[in-house]
Amino acid sequence: MPRTPARTASPTRRRARGPAALTAAVAAVGLAAPGAHAWSPAGVVDDPVTVVADDARISLEPLGSYATGVFDESAAEIVAYHARSERLFSVNARAAEVTALDVSDPGAPRRLFAVQTAGLRAADGSRIPAGAVANSVAVRADGLGVVAVESDVKTDAGWLVLFDAAGDGSALAAVRVGALPDMVTVAPDGRTAVVANEGEPADDFSVDPEGSVSVVDLPRRLTGKHSAITQEDVRTAGFHAFEGDALPDGVRVTGPDVADASGSSAFRVSRNLEPEYVTVPKGSRTAYVTLQEANAVAVVDLRSATVTDVLPLGTKDHSLPGQGLDPSDEDGAADVRELPVRGLYMPDGVASYTSRGETYLVTANEGDAREWGDYEDAARVKDLGDDGLAPVCDDSPAAGLLDDADLGRLDVSVEDGLRPDGSCYGELYAFGARSFSVWTTDGEQVFDSGDDFERVTADALGDAFNTDHSETSFEGRSDNKGPEPEAVTVGKVAGRTYAFVGLERASGIMVYDVTVPAESSFVTYVSNRDYSVSVEDAVDDGADPASTLASAGDLGPEGMAFVPAGASPTHRPVLAVANEVSGTTTLFEVDRLTGRR
Repeated sequence: MPRTPARTASPTRRRARGPAALTAAVAAVGLAAPGAHAWSPAGVVDDPVTVVADDARISLEPLGSYATGVFDESAAEIVAYHARSERLFSVNARAAEVTALDVSDPGAPRRLFAVQTAGLRAADGSRIPAGAVANSVAVRADGLGVVAVESDVKTDAGWLVLFDAAGDGSALAAVRVGALPDMVTVAPDGRTAVVANEGEPADDFSVDPEGSVSVVDLPRRLTGKHSAITQEDVRTAGFHAFEGDALPDGVRVTGPDVADASGSSAFRVSRNLEPEYVTVPKGSRTAYVTLQEANAVAVVDLRSATVTDVLPLGTKDHSLPGQGLDPSDEDGAADVRELPVRGLYMPDGVASYTSRGETYLVTANEGDAREWGDYEDAARVKDLGDDGLAPVCDDSPAAGLLDDADLGRLDVSVEDGLRPDGSCYGELYAFGARSFSVWTTDGEQVFDSGDDFERVTADALGDAFNTDHSETSFEGRSDNKGPEPEAVTVGKVAGRTYAFVGLERASGIMVYDVTVPAESSFVTYVSNRDYSVSVEDAVDDGADPASTLASAGDLGPEGMAFVPAGASPTHRPVLAVANEVSGTTTLFEVDRLTGRR
């Protein structure tokens, strides 16, 4: 049973400006010259939101930001840092490229070049088309960079591209990997790249490729020779061994059974599982891969390139003290309370670290519903019983809580909670846990942040509580995943280990001390966002997106990279954050607080 998180006594708070100032702020930013801030360095907002625990040993301060001026088109998704060249690499999915930034002055990141992959011939003879999309990037210490590239037809096999990160960014070679390579990391020993091939269905659900994990042997040295890597250096870890009854109980397989691109309907489980994010702990022998929609983590042996286990993560009981949620966007209040709902953890980002000789996994429990073609896993609680869906059981603990102000507006799974006879829903299962968790490598939870995220942001953001990332709205996301923890990374500062968790919808970074996993504690929350600026509303009213974004700050953190002091241009730890909605890449400095124990 995970420990209920301890509350901080009386943290220092600096509140966000509420939507009362929205009209004036939007009007002001609308006067800026169109395109004035596009592709230029950008500063931080005037008054970042900050909450600091009384016993915090570190603080997080925004240093500077690079802005693309592109709104809500994934112009900054994943980041990777190369210490020797003091460069940050940010994935711009909209432009189908990776942007290299000079961050030798973190207060003013400067664009150097973009890594281009289109037209490159891969080792298998295929050529990367112009419509291919860069999804993820990682860089080895010697400057060998790798990019996961999705095919222009996302259900087809993608590519892993090698490039010169320390030089001019030229693409060196490419190999074919699985369908929709969504994330790539380089193992700590630098010998392999591990790619999560998500294998999402076609948008109309006509084709559903298998999910897989590619293990790619990398050249020992950075070289411009294409012969440095061949297609034989790619091995694929699949899920065929977990078909049928071999799949552990609790691993979700949902939706219609749709054939793959070849027309084969074999291997339903393999087509259903969708690898999302990868972490490789020290030792470089094992990778842990989140299977978000399946609510599980895959264990991959890198030497044999096989999936050795699939770990179901179970559910969170929101009726327990300290594990509540605010389920309604129409109750008129930030009301975080215990309710008879179970949360499917469904992690997106995952990281790993070692404590007292044991390896632990850290997950950002975002949640995600499968919605392809006519199939939708999600429905509002109040709609259960309509359109062919079974109703909530009369004897369910939730039966008396179906009004909009209670559970009626909450999105829940239609696949989970049905009684064995299919007549009604005895339990309700929401998407995500609105938290982060620490797990053993066997899948045992040792800590969960409970309802901290909603309680902290309710107090810090006021009228922007559970806002969306594209617009500022009170409780806009209470009915669906709340602040939506998306990304996570870990780093050491002065001998202690910290988890940094990005909140996609609420924006901002939660920081926890996870040095002793079972005793993890809240440290700080920082958001480089001006909540008085509602960008979507301003753009709808004719404002220039680039100039509006320049005032709004960071929207929708998607990827993060921790830079230790020894590798940092400031000689202090730095956190780099890519924000997909605002298209900004922002650097935060991690400062030690003196006089704290």
